[in-house]
Formats: sequence, C-alpha cells, structure tokens
Amino acid sequence: VQLQASGGGLVQTGGSLRLSCTTSRRTNSNNAMGWFRQAPGKEREFVSGIAWNGASTTYADSVKGRFTISRDRAKNTVYLQMSSLKPEDTAVYYCAVSRTSSTTIVDSQYNYWGQGTLVTVSS
Repeated sequence: VQLQASGGGLVQTGGSLRLSCTTSRRTNSNNAMGWFRQAPGKEREFVSGIAWNGASTTYADSVKGRFTISRDRAKNTVYLQMSSLKPEDTAVYYCAVSRTSSTTIVDSQYNYWGQGTLVTVSS
C-alpha cells in the first residue's frame, strides 16, 4: 500500500493550505486515517484523525478550530484543511492508515504511512 501526500508549501502566518493524501488502492475503505506531523527536533505528534466512514473526527488541542479533516472514500483520499496557520505549525505532515475503523491518536495503531509533505509557516 502506498500513500501519496501533497499540498504542502510555504505560507504566511494566518494563511491556509489543504493537504491531500491518496492511497494506492481501496485498502483504507474500512480503516480510519490520520495526519501526524513532526517539527525539526521534535517528536512526531498526532494532528487529526477520521473514522472509516467519516462520521467522527478527532483533533489535537493545538489545531482544534483551525484544521478540518475530511475524506472521500470514492477517491481513496483524505484531506486536511489548515487555516489560521501559525509558525508553530511548521512541520513535515504525514498521513497514515489505521488498523482500526474508529479514530485513534496512537501512532502505533497506524500501519501504513505516507512520505510526508513539508509545511512551512513564515512569521
């Protein structure tokens, strides 16, 4: 299974970006998916997750109210709409497919990972 993340880039504080992650096949149709990020010198952290059917979502407190996760199962794609970006959002963002159908913040529950896309927010 391959995951292809895209949409990263350089944006000013307060700006917006939309990340996309497409899987190579419909392996994620019954699996939750999530976004994680890793800033330079920091541990990877959970950002957001979405259940297999999109019915429930989870967000880290640091992004709640600013980021929105969604998925299009027909396109095997999950999105992360990021708004009101801050310099502390600068990181490599990774999408992942969970072993579970419901959302989880535990990275060990994710068994397929994308290559990451870099988001840089300038002050």
